[in-house]
Amino acid sequence: MNGLLYTADDGGLLHFLLITVLIGGVLAWQAGRAIAGTWRGFWMVPLYMLLLAAGVRFLHYALVGEDLFSLQYFVVAFVLACLASGYGYRSRRSEQMSTQYSWIYRRSGPLGWAMKS
Repeated sequence: MNGLLYTADDGGLLHFLLITVLIGGVLAWQAGRAIAGTWRGFWMVPLYMLLLAAGVRFLHYALVGEDLFSLQYFVVAFVLACLASGYGYRSRRSEQMSTQYSWIYRRSGPLGWAMKS
């Protein structure tokens, strides 16, 4: 995976884990929860994650000195942000549906809801 997900220089894996996975992942998860919290559609998630992936790439550029306009690493940051944000979105939406419409729906796992029988 060296060179595919992170740069091959010294500390590339550590920088990837700290900036992209930890910082970007937590921010994306919170952004997904916020999007669901305002009852917006899931189609908003990729739009916001484009901005977040650009921010993550800027952090790599500003803090570590990596290439700012690397399409490969931008796509990696975008995909990871979409995964984390999608998880946050679905977990929050599951909470909302089972709380707001408790007479119709019950919680069905961490990411879903089901009709009450």
